[in-house]
Amino acid sequence: MAIAGFGDIAEQLRRSTVLIHSGGRGNGSGVIWSGEGLIVTNAHVVHGSNVCVQLWDGREFEAAVTARDPRRDLAALRISANSLPAASPADSSQLRPGELAIAIGNPLGFVGALTTGVIHAIGPLSALGSQTWVQATVRLAPGNSGGPLADSRGHVIGVNTMVAGRLALAIPSNAVRDFLAAGPRSAWLGVSVHPVRLPRANGHKFGLVLLEVEPGSPAAQASLMTGDILLGTEERPFQSIDDLAKAMDGPGLRLLRLEFLRGDYSRVRRVTARLGDSSEGKDRIAA
Repeated sequence: MAIAGFGDIAEQLRRSTVLIHSGGRGNGSGVIWSGEGLIVTNAHVVHGSNVCVQLWDGREFEAAVTARDPRRDLAALRISANSLPAASPADSSQLRPGELAIAIGNPLGFVGALTTGVIHAIGPLSALGSQTWVQATVRLAPGNSGGPLADSRGHVIGVNTMVAGRLALAIPSNAVRDFLAAGPRSAWLGVSVHPVRLPRANGHKFGLVLLEVEPGSPAAQASLMTGDILLGTEERPFQSIDDLAKAMDGPGLRLLRLEFLRGDYSRVRRVTARLGDSSEGKDRIAA
């Protein structure tokens, strides 16, 4: 069934979607959340100190990361521009399975690509912790991350983040609202991690292998290295990909005592990382 004005709705969404270049590692997407230069994207989209935002009309701006939350995989950017075509957020608590979903992004270099589907479910997935996701049957590809997922009126119901099986997962718009209300966070360790299952020989079943440690980061200063496997803190082991972000959460300067494996993984090691020295966190979770 045709939707009246769908072309106009799609065009407005494209104007509210930006292309993000960050750290020379490909492109991502973002949503103009405020006409005064506030842009929302995924935390894993922005890494490194050089972030560039390209608007629908071709203008490019350097962007500052003003807040980020690796646990929810959200980041807020600010560019020096005003009167931008901001998106209209919806109340994601009102979503129901079967509703139309529209995704806009920049997958594989195709700027402003549109795909449609329906809402499959709203809620957590067992493999991804307790976080709530808008789950939709839209097709996403690398470059869609950070772009808008919208309803049939063009109102944003989520921020596209990843694919799980055949479903696209988006962070609900209400979670984005709460993130922006919380303000800047300083939970930056400077690592990219991936969950792994471990043999029972060392007494641990789950860990987070370090895929990358950024030079000069708290992790690097604590002598953590690529290939190390984080097991948890001294207080409790990690059991999901949420637990590292939860352990880092908090304001101001603080120390985080971590347990990890290195080398032949036969001995549990301990290290202390100093958090809160930088407000430009860059942690990424590869799910």
